[in-house]
Amino acid sequence: MENPNNLKESLLPSSLEPSHGHHQKAVVKRRFRRCRSAPLTDRVVNGDGPASSSETMHRSMNLSLTKVAGFLSIYLGVGVICFYALEPQIAGKKTSHVVDAFYFCVVTMTTVGYGDLFPESVLAKLVACAFVFLGMALVGIILSEGADYLVEKQEVLLVSTLHAHQKLGPSDFMKGIETNKTAYKCLLVFIFLLVLIITGTTFLALVEKLDFVDAFYCVCATITTLGYGDRSFSTEAGRIFAVFWILEIGR
Repeated sequence: MENPNNLKESLLPSSLEPSHGHHQKAVVKRRFRRCRSAPLTDRVVNGDGPASSSETMHRSMNLSLTKVAGFLSIYLGVGVICFYALEPQIAGKKTSHVVDAFYFCVVTMTTVGYGDLFPESVLAKLVACAFVFLGMALVGIILSEGADYLVEKQEVLLVSTLHAHQKLGPSDFMKGIETNKTAYKCLLVFIFLLVLIITGTTFLALVEKLDFVDAFYCVCATITTLGYGDRSFSTEAGRIFAVFWILEIGR
């Protein structure tokens, strides 16, 4: 009769072999999933990222921005046509038909809602309701794509900086990047907001003939989408400026 120990030794390798192979496949799958989902910075620091990652990311960013620009153009184009056709059914202080339609479309999309123009008929109200929800969805897409763009752009910059500082260890390098990234974001947002406030306040004071306090008040109500409506853009030139200025705020 064969020794039980010998029998156990002969069976042990064959019984473990499928499990070992399965474990290797699982590791490969996990690595593959991580390569597809992990940020580019982790892959480069760990030495796993391909050399063409930055080029791929640039193509992806350009494609996303093209889609967003396409959706925005379609929304504004259809909105201007609809509100231009419904112009007799929209009440309020009016200037030029095309300018008012463009202005009303942008104010509706960004939910600023000054109230200087408003739908009066049943049809106009229903169309405005539809464009409000479509506009909110579009703004959400723009914000999402914009956040992805900023993250990917920072990661591309991180890759370039990493290659320029090969002497630094991964932990020291990442620590410095995180510190600088937070400060850079805060400074960038502050400067961008300050430029928008100064530009809008100056324009309202010079063109719309509002005093400084009312101009600043209108700018704050617009940036926060508060939109009381007691102060707004009332001239044709002011509404043309408001279209691009409000879109810049949304960007």
